[in-house]
Amino acid sequence: MLSSEVVSGQYPGPPGSQGTTAISKDSSVFYAWAVKCTVTRGFVNIADTNFLYNNSNRASYGNVFMATDIPDGLVLSLGDGGIATVSFDTIISDHAGWDFAVFENSFSNGFLELAYVEVSSDGIHFVRFPSVSLTQTQQQIGTFDTIDTRNIYNLAGKYRLFYGTPFDLYQLKDSSNIDIQHITHIRIIDVVGCLQDAYARYDSQNHKINDPWPTPFDTGGFDLDGVGLLHNAPTGVDDKKIPDVSILPNPCFGEARFFAHTSVRLNFEIADQMGRTILHSTFSASTIVDVSNLTPGIYFVSFINPEKSTRLTKKLLKY
Repeated sequence: MLSSEVVSGQYPGPPGSQGTTAISKDSSVFYAWAVKCTVTRGFVNIADTNFLYNNSNRASYGNVFMATDIPDGLVLSLGDGGIATVSFDTIISDHAGWDFAVFENSFSNGFLELAYVEVSSDGIHFVRFPSVSLTQTQQQIGTFDTIDTRNIYNLAGKYRLFYGTPFDLYQLKDSSNIDIQHITHIRIIDVVGCLQDAYARYDSQNHKINDPWPTPFDTGGFDLDGVGLLHNAPTGVDDKKIPDVSILPNPCFGEARFFAHTSVRLNFEIADQMGRTILHSTFSASTIVDVSNLTPGIYFVSFINPEKSTRLTKKLLKY
């Protein structure tokens, strides 16, 4: 059981420090990444919902594709209290140790935008991981101020860019409405780090959670960069997943080559940042795609195995 006594700096420190739980995106322990995301954006300033940034009162940076696949620094910004829900090509099960990790894009060890993490076995009923924030609550952490990661427990965003905050499903073994051997969805909810009573959010021990606020920009709130599954894939998952596909070159200018490490015939769809399908076709093993007419920017290529209804989405940069 977690102590309710507020003792500063008692939890694991930042990446590279002794005892840290931070996990690099490049670690071999990851076997799968989120393939689908839905989002409900939060306000750019929950205390002034009439405040606009880029003509919107809600966070608007990024899109749902940016929260899928391996973290790359391209993110989905949630805004104050915003919610993102991700799913995978496989069921998530509890194993010994950490089961998944959530990635944010903090540019330092101290500028930490935090989020609650919840899981569900049906996409309807969610259970929240217990969390602790021991950051002082006498003074508001300012927009670009920092906090000590050693005061944070079980909140996503604890670690900087490209380092995931891990979670263990076993902690929820006594929870009702979920089966920790059959998790289908993970939900990330921005913590509004405001100390004002009307907008404050609390940890599991009823401490107010203090993090940089306000962040009245299109990039405000938690910035989701990806969610990865840990441990070896459960039995049978390899048969259900789509084979890996390489995109070369990437970035590209006139042509992109898709190389599938299988002879299975795959469909592909190229979508823009608004989710609109620009190109689609089928191929087997490899194909060359003319992208010369695409406007420079970021696109999302989904590879689909039509026989098994599995999907792999990768980012493509057109210059």
